[in-house]
Amino acid sequence: MANQCMGVLGATSSVGKCVLSLLEQHGWQTVAFSRQRVKAEIMQKNPTVTWCQLEHESMIKNQGKLWSGDKKITSWMYLAPIWTLPTYFDFLTIQGAQRIVVLSSTSIFTKDDSSDSEEKKVVQRLTEGEANLRAWAEQCGITWIILRPTLIYGQGRDKNISEIARFIRRFKFFPLLGRANGLRQPVHVEDVAAACFAAFLANKIVNRAYNISGGEKLTYRDMIKRVFKRLDQSPYLLTIPYWTFRLAVNTLRRLPRYRHWTVAMAERMNRDLIFDYSEAACDFGYAPRPFLLAKKDLP
Repeated sequence: MANQCMGVLGATSSVGKCVLSLLEQHGWQTVAFSRQRVKAEIMQKNPTVTWCQLEHESMIKNQGKLWSGDKKITSWMYLAPIWTLPTYFDFLTIQGAQRIVVLSSTSIFTKDDSSDSEEKKVVQRLTEGEANLRAWAEQCGITWIILRPTLIYGQGRDKNISEIARFIRRFKFFPLLGRANGLRQPVHVEDVAAACFAAFLANKIVNRAYNISGGEKLTYRDMIKRVFKRLDQSPYLLTIPYWTFRLAVNTLRRLPRYRHWTVAMAERMNRDLIFDYSEAACDFGYAPRPFLLAKKDLP
């Protein structure tokens, strides 16, 4: 694969960083695009990666100047929010894109009946993002694969387990609504990246969407206990009534760290949010790890 080149949009995301590492290991040249400022030492660290900094909105609108390399890039991974993908349709078409792997989310199924209006908007964006991808790819003759991860964790950069860990460190307890016995399948960020790469390489797979989850099912309560254990703390789980939870969340949301927390998140503690990944396992060998937290997985 030494002569292969992959374009990666959303390269500074947690999944993006893992994908770049995988591509390097397998001898791929990568052109990495990011709207976040990338430090010079990172740009110089990996000679197989060419960084393109999207510093201004005009750089995105002027599609032809995103990449001025000698060769066009026909292989792509899109690891930014899927609803932002249409911004790059013209650029990808100019590049002669032939195959693209795009991340979506199982939230498209689990939050469709959410009591929170912002979460419903996210579901709408995910739905429209997937539909826009299909329509554009069909029109341009591009093969696509959509991967929908469950709750992503790992490397201390996620907004799921890492946020729970920060809360526990700060307040020394964690609040639960009811028994909190809804089942979860947390998926490690490295397994998501591996799925992106394996799915791309599986040339026989075209125009398919897959749900990818973690390799272990456990209750929300047990998931929280695992976080306490990794933090070397005895589990202190406080069961509180709904009205108290609503008051607490509305208070916490005044703090920037917790502005994305919602009462709907608590309501889902008692719902099973699990997905079968057998199709991904069969089609491209997806084999996720169980929920085993390492120290590097927490902030």
